[in-house]
Amino acid sequence: MVDTGSSMAYDRGEGKHILVIRFSAMGDIAMIVPVLSVLVKKYPELTITVLTRHFYAPLFSHLPNVRIYEADLQGVHDGVLGLGTLARELREEEIDAVADLHDVLRTNVLRSLFYFYGIPFKQIDKGRAQKKALTRDNNKEFRQLKSTHQRYADVFDDLGYPIDLSDYTPPPRRELLPKIYDIIGKQSKKWLGIAPFAQHESKCYPEDLMENLLAKLSEKGGIRIILFGGGESEKKKLEEWEEKFENCVSVVGKLRFSEEISLISNLDAMLSMDSGNAHLAAIFGIPVISIWGVTHPYAGFKAFNQPIENCILPDLEKYPKIPTSVYGNKVPEGYEDVMRSIPPENVIQKVLEVL
Repeated sequence: MVDTGSSMAYDRGEGKHILVIRFSAMGDIAMIVPVLSVLVKKYPELTITVLTRHFYAPLFSHLPNVRIYEADLQGVHDGVLGLGTLARELREEEIDAVADLHDVLRTNVLRSLFYFYGIPFKQIDKGRAQKKALTRDNNKEFRQLKSTHQRYADVFDDLGYPIDLSDYTPPPRRELLPKIYDIIGKQSKKWLGIAPFAQHESKCYPEDLMENLLAKLSEKGGIRIILFGGGESEKKKLEEWEEKFENCVSVVGKLRFSEEISLISNLDAMLSMDSGNAHLAAIFGIPVISIWGVTHPYAGFKAFNQPIENCILPDLEKYPKIPTSVYGNKVPEGYEDVMRSIPPENVIQKVLEVL
């Protein structure tokens, strides 16, 4: 087990020990943070173990009594036998209850095993029927659904620990290492993070429009544009933009994840797609401007505590089938270019308004 609190002894006292399960993806993991923050503030006697990848540990490092237990799903915990091993390991950690915030095949196997051990196990209600009604072509029920954050909170309510997410207080900005200033510079400019990529192309602002946007924002002079991404193809593209636009700098491959989080906590604003970086910034109360394609905030994935006015949407009259899916993996014919109905000028206007 990985203890994210360096000075914290593993002493539960009289409090219960809750296992929280969420394996991926980064945005979904980040959305847990405000929920756990409210939970441990209201119930300081609890010990929380988050079953996920060790990579995500820096997200929880500021939360008392919250630890990471790494799930090695490609190794020792792979398959049904591996999940059996994992369940036995976790039972030895003296788990009192389980909050499954994922509800996938693996967690359903674990549910059966914990049931055998007599450990209470509550799962997220993903609202699949409502989301299907929201995303279908015909007889669409176009309405705001419960947020994913609230769906997470409801699981703890089911376990007997109700919380009110309006009680959330963002953590302080994290200290910046000199290394970050060496990359970003120390000019007295507004720091604007831009994360132009997402898992699906349907959620990415078109490259030529993004270049137009970067050029005009760079010309403003008083804004330092910090580009976020991951993977070799994204790294290459962001380096090209760093070279092309005077006030842009890419941090891909230059910082560890913990250092990126520290940097994000010090931004003046984040411009993101419907993707993980929006949720990372929201943890710290950083203003988030998000650009949406075939997905929509109504599905419940809007960044935490961010106003709907900061969600920039395509022309819904021209593209009435939006949202076509929850995750952006379904693009009907004729909907390939929905983001082109969002002029760069509209995005720039919102960014300058927020800054």
